[in-house]
Amino acid sequence: MPKMKTNRGAAKRFRRTAKGFKHKRTGKNHFFTSKPQKRKRQLRGFNEVSPADRKSVDRMLPGKAR
Repeated sequence: MPKMKTNRGAAKRFRRTAKGFKHKRTGKNHFFTSKPQKRKRQLRGFNEVSPADRKSVDRMLPGKAR
């Protein structure tokens, strides 16, 4: 049987946790002057991957994956 390959794009975007995966929130790269301070503050940190997407992310990241 061939080796299981990690999807490299997914490996850069998701981190495995004890209960699932986390990802960086979108909207934090540019155009900060037009966004309110409250919105920028709420975009900090990481967010959990939804249960509907967890199976596909798990398939893309076999093994430990960071």
